[in-house]
Amino acid sequence: MIKLALLAAAVLVLIILVVVIVGLSLPVGHTASRQATLQAGPAQVFAVLADVERYPAWRSDVKSVEVLSRAPLRWIEHGSNGTITFEQIESDAPHRIVGKIADARLPFGGTWTYELAPSGGGTTLTITERGEVYNPVFRFMSRFVFGHTATIDRFIADLRGRAAS
Repeated sequence: MIKLALLAAAVLVLIILVVVIVGLSLPVGHTASRQATLQAGPAQVFAVLADVERYPAWRSDVKSVEVLSRAPLRWIEHGSNGTITFEQIESDAPHRIVGKIADARLPFGGTWTYELAPSGGGTTLTITERGEVYNPVFRFMSRFVFGHTATIDRFIADLRGRAAS
């Protein structure tokens, strides 16, 4: 029984070691992008994206939002990803918004760029994440378990429901 426990512990340590080594070998930075066509026009989609105070009404991962300032727009999101402070660093209605994580204490950071283009009677939205994952274990998980586009995919699914209403 003790040999089996020692073997299990050794395997667990080996798995953790492999995760850390692979995580260390991955680049800190990554770029991930997704595109979606929405039935609403660019001005309507832009208005939904720009209204951070209403995020809890349609984003499944946001429980509450606290606006810290309007110029520049800074806010805190409380939700399933923890408590994260954001800042809008660019806004060109109804074409483009760029936001960034404004909290250097997190194990990740980066920007999201939202680009909107007319498409028939709707909008083609491209979201590009230029992210950084500082912790090698999180880097491994982000790359091989969750995928770099998981948050973007959930955001687009939530936005489809909101922009259609």
